[in-house]
Amino acid sequence: MENNKVNSNQEDQFFSMVTEEGNFNTKSNKMFLQRKPYKPENPAMIKSFMPGNIPEVFVKKGEDVKEGQILLILEAMKMKNKIMAPFDGKIKAINVKVGDKVPKNFVLIEMKN
Repeated sequence: MENNKVNSNQEDQFFSMVTEEGNFNTKSNKMFLQRKPYKPENPAMIKSFMPGNIPEVFVKKGEDVKEGQILLILEAMKMKNKIMAPFDGKIKAINVKVGDKVPKNFVLIEMKN
């Protein structure tokens, strides 16, 4: 299915898809209409990818860091996950301290360029 195009018209809620095999029309369902819009992730907000605890924090607020530098350890299910800087920048805020338990998608560290 190369060269796929999806067209939509909000008035009639019909969608058409053009593929190599032909044109296909479909009507959207209630779940599709109520979906949340896509929001891209902000790389400056470093989030926990799973619930766990924080046994070590290696940086301080205001510190300059290099891409790949270890910022902290997120321990979950007996694994110690190294959370690293995604880019060169400065630590804007640290929202955890040693011993904290964090849920999934919690903002651990905020960075700025």
